[in-house]
Amino acid sequence: MALTVGVVALGGLLFGFDTGVISGALLFLKEDFHLTSFQEGAVISSLLLGAAAGALWSGGPADRWGRRKTLIVIAATFTLGLALATLSTGFWTLVAARVVLGLAVGSASSLVPLYLAEVAPPRLRGRLITVNQILLTAGILVSYLINLWFAEDANWRAMFGAGLVPSVLMLVGLFFVPESPVWLHRRRRAERGGQGLSVPGDEPVPASGPGPGTLRGMLAEPVVRRGLLIGVTIGAVQQFAGINTIIYYAPSIMQRAGLPATNSIMYSVAIGVANLLMTIAAIPLVDRAGRKPLLVFSLVGMAAALVPLGCALNGAFGEASHGVSLFSMGLYVSAFAVGIGPVFWILAAEVFPPAVRAKGVALCVLVNWSANFVVGQLFLPAADAFGEAAVFWCFAAVCLGALVFVVRAVPETKNRSFAEIQQDLAAGSVPRGSRRGVPTSTTSSTAPSASTASKASITQH
Repeated sequence: MALTVGVVALGGLLFGFDTGVISGALLFLKEDFHLTSFQEGAVISSLLLGAAAGALWSGGPADRWGRRKTLIVIAATFTLGLALATLSTGFWTLVAARVVLGLAVGSASSLVPLYLAEVAPPRLRGRLITVNQILLTAGILVSYLINLWFAEDANWRAMFGAGLVPSVLMLVGLFFVPESPVWLHRRRRAERGGQGLSVPGDEPVPASGPGPGTLRGMLAEPVVRRGLLIGVTIGAVQQFAGINTIIYYAPSIMQRAGLPATNSIMYSVAIGVANLLMTIAAIPLVDRAGRKPLLVFSLVGMAAALVPLGCALNGAFGEASHGVSLFSMGLYVSAFAVGIGPVFWILAAEVFPPAVRAKGVALCVLVNWSANFVVGQLFLPAADAFGEAAVFWCFAAVCLGALVFVVRAVPETKNRSFAEIQQDLAAGSVPRGSRRGVPTSTTSSTAPSASTASKASITQH
């Protein structure tokens, strides 16, 4: 199990590395390629567009070929994209390389947590998926450290090339990990002509309805619609709350404030350390405190950090504004990393039945990357038009609006089997205990009736 989780979760490390490395490399490659501001944004956003396409693509092959074979294709794509970026000769070749990397990043962000959720027992599911998030944040930190290491020589090619080490390790290691037992079970039942899609340990529920694996069939099922509402909303909020403006633009923001490039990258390293440490702290919390309390804590903390950050960017604290900015960014990233950062990926992998899980997760991740693209593309123009402070205060308002949604609509899923989670969603409302972040027993008065459960015709595992 440890080898399997370690190899597959390298996809998370590469996800983090490829999204973080551009923050430092951009400071130097823009001089070599004489990039305009628009082209700088295109270099960043090209990965995001590729990631959205990769997330949308990953669901079908994962169901047809299996999780493991699809992951092998993803690892090969990481390797190809990093090699192209390292050898780029101009703006267009760099954009092409970033699109290829985006395809790999988007596919990995969808499939890695899904695979980990399917190989993990319920009591460890949150922790194992959080391992992916830890490697994601570690990848961001590693990219910052590599940027710092090569900053003195302005060697942006070496910054990209360093990512080839984990990508090759992942590619080789995937040939030694097993296929998802959930996918294998469904495949065997399909070959035998079985109609139910249950997994040992859960009650089988007959599949019915018009093509449950199609988008139309998914939307026809109330339980899947509710899962999509939760996954899509949390995925969008994770980006519209502004996290990647700091991941992508922290060095640029600090440089614009008058700091040298090396000092700007050092600020990013400090932020990356906070991100990693708080993600590690989330490992025991996701299966002890639960998903919902961490979401509430995270959104409150992020909003509380964004208000003084906006004030500091306005110079409200005088000479101390740089220090307040760094502290506020560290607090914001810490609140994100202990809550909505890992919890989105966990919930996305938990709220769908297996017949549509790969496609459901892919749709949630597609929305996440699309929101990432919008924020990444519009942040600098919005900051120029309205001021950086106003943009960060808007992010704070998003956090507060999301807080209301989480309290009212998100059930607790810790220590719940997939079948129990589906029963909660089929009930059509958040159980009272779940509003407090406490999972409600399926034997309680809030459990769905037989008639209600029958409507959730694709509820299994």
